[in-house]
Amino acid sequence: MNWLTVLIVLALLATALALLLGLVTMQKGGSFDRRYGNKLMWARVGMQALAVLLLVLVWFAHR
Repeated sequence: MNWLTVLIVLALLATALALLLGLVTMQKGGSFDRRYGNKLMWARVGMQALAVLLLVLVWFAHR
């Protein structure tokens, strides 16, 4: 495995973790959800964008 593969896997895991935490927070509701729910979903979007960017980088590198 090269370093880009490791970065992709880490970005995908971070995306899944942010999604899971956001969903659990939304399901529980309350003040914690009001405070962190939106931030967790934006963290997921950011990690997902990073994962896609890394995948595109690998695709261009192996063309």
